[in-house]
Amino acid sequence: MDIASILTPLCRDHGMELQRDVPLSTKCTFKIGGPAAFYLEPATEQALARIVAACHEHAVPCLVLGKGSNVLFSDDGFHGVVIGLGELFSAIALLDDTTVFCQSGASLSRLCCFARDHGLAGLEFAYGIPGSVGGAVYMNAGAYGGEIADCILRATHIDADGTPGTLEREALALSYRHSAYSGGNRVITGAVFRLAPGDREEIAAKMADYMNRRRTKQPLDLPSAGSTFKRPEGAYASALIDQCGLKGRSVGGAQVSEKHAGFVVNTGGATCADVEALIAEVVREVQAKTGFLLEPEVRIIRP
Repeated sequence: MDIASILTPLCRDHGMELQRDVPLSTKCTFKIGGPAAFYLEPATEQALARIVAACHEHAVPCLVLGKGSNVLFSDDGFHGVVIGLGELFSAIALLDDTTVFCQSGASLSRLCCFARDHGLAGLEFAYGIPGSVGGAVYMNAGAYGGEIADCILRATHIDADGTPGTLEREALALSYRHSAYSGGNRVITGAVFRLAPGDREEIAAKMADYMNRRRTKQPLDLPSAGSTFKRPEGAYASALIDQCGLKGRSVGGAQVSEKHAGFVVNTGGATCADVEALIAEVVREVQAKTGFLLEPEVRIIRP
């Protein structure tokens, strides 16, 4: 049985459009990547569960994608099914005065604005991180001294066979850029956050300050996948790269940002091969000159 014959009736049952040969460069912040053989966007958890279970049952490669802000797609694309979780899967609601539930497809910035508008503090650090809530939980996203681990209560998911489940905070195994979901096949569907009452103007001021810092220091005018490397113990990746004189180093259309050495940017027409070659050069030279071995933070998605 081919993939289309598996997916077509499921999409029809749930009112989804099954798209073919969708350029993944249009689905990620790096603006790089070949076509996805199949692409769809479920609006309900039931639809998501049925698609994921069908792919699992028939051994069809399946990738769940949020905002695509921390991924690099192969130039050959993805030969299976890409499931996009976005605006159709982005509900946010108050569970009580200080507890917020958010579906995984919502953007972090939208969740931050929701919290601000309800006078809830604790998520200011995340404002401007260009990812989805699901992606943020997956990698325990953080910035400016804060991280998802500081405020999450639990996360909901579906297993590969479509069974729903929940992980409480203690079971999430949250550490630097890691969670219990990292590298696994569970699909995050939502998260619950416990926040603190705060002054709306103070919350808004903090958010504006963090956003201004990003605009001032980061190359937000060029496509990228955000911070390219994890922070090595005892140092900062960007400082090491700068120290090695690698700012501005290019391979094809990929470049170590001249504004912030921790970012590899797409200056126009960069390929996955360009980015991978540049990352390899940076890793090799930084290790040779400083002794630190940099580890990429960006997920590279193969066909």
